[in-house]
Amino acid sequence: MSYIVVDVEADGPSPFNGSMVSFGAVLVSDTGKTFFGQTKPILDIYNPETFKIIGITREDHLRYNEPDKVMKEFAEWLGNVSKGRPIFVSDNPAFDWQWINFYFHKYLGHNPFGFSARRIGDLYCGLVKDASKNWEWKKKLRKTAHDHHPVNDAKGNAEAMQAMQEMGLKIDFLN
Repeated sequence: MSYIVVDVEADGPSPFNGSMVSFGAVLVSDTGKTFFGQTKPILDIYNPETFKIIGITREDHLRYNEPDKVMKEFAEWLGNVSKGRPIFVSDNPAFDWQWINFYFHKYLGHNPFGFSARRIGDLYCGLVKDASKNWEWKKKLRKTAHDHHPVNDAKGNAEAMQAMQEMGLKIDFLN
């Protein structure tokens, strides 16, 4: 099993009242192996404020690729970089996983990640044996700045996971 960090940018809070805009994925064992997908909107519902955060316009979003093509390419990428079933990891899987899961099922009929995900913050809390740790620690463990480009955000989170392994987290990053 290979750990894949995923970050999603979307124009709404869920796939039922918005569309995925873009996403990035990084193989934790080799942060040079990345995937970047940009998907056209699938709904006319969106929050215009989200575009300010991610630095694009609705018009940009309308020019992105067809979601079925992007999800097929992502599944192929996962098949090429992962040994066994890939493990979905995110700093907020409650948000990120719902989008990827929905789009995979809608366009491919299945989700290569299965039905579960790991939260980076929970791994850290277990490592330091303190469930009340906040997110400040992550900023210190990232090398790549968090800038709302999903590949950069996923890469920074993968770097944080590598740093946690160096701190003693017993986790095997297969590639």
